[in-house]
Formats: sequence, C-alpha cells, structure tokens
Amino acid sequence: MFKKLNDKDRKRLHRKIHIRKTLRGSADRPRMTVTRSNKNISVQVIDDDEGKTLASISTLEKEFAALKPNTEGAAKLGEAIGARLKEKKITKIVFDRNGYLYHGVVKALADGARKAGIEF
Repeated sequence: MFKKLNDKDRKRLHRKIHIRKTLRGSADRPRMTVTRSNKNISVQVIDDDEGKTLASISTLEKEFAALKPNTEGAAKLGEAIGARLKEKKITKIVFDRNGYLYHGVVKALADGARKAGIEF
C-alpha cells in the first residue's frame, strides 16, 4: 500500500493512521477533517457514528474559487465553514488535521473556525 508513495507522503499517511486510531467524531462532536494540496483546500465535517458528512467546503466551489491555498485563504475558508456549522447548530467539533503538521495553512484554517465561534 505504501510502496509507491514518496517519503513525505508515507510519513503523512502514517501520522494520519496514528491520529485516527483515537480520534472519532460523533453526533454531538463531529470530526472536522482538512485536506490540502498545492492548488486547493477542502474541509469536511463528519459524523463517524452515522458515516455521514454534515457539512463541507472547498476552494473548488464557485464562491470560494478566488481563494488561494495560503494562510489568508485558509483563514477565510475556516470562517466560512464556521458559519455553515453555526447554521446547523453545531458549536463543538473534533479537529482532524489528517496527518498534516499543525502549522501554516492548517493552523490558519483552525483559527478561522475558532474566530467564527466553533470550539475544539
């Protein structure tokens, strides 16, 4: 499974698996997971008990297509997902950084969600 991955991706995948052993979302505290690339950022809020995505946001959507995948764009995306969660009356989440280091874009996105009033 890990054979074709380069070393950086292999290390991220191992971190992801290690984190997901203990991290679990529920109906009252869903899991917010971040996926980033050089071109896009996407966020999903997942209820692992039901196996359903409660909310999602991405720079692939038309209204957020102008955002770049840097810290400023991630902060705006975090505020937007926070607003979507507030509409669905979700205030507490579990943050899943998906194996990425909690630095730069991932940290900016988390801070943006906190600024919108989401607790984690």
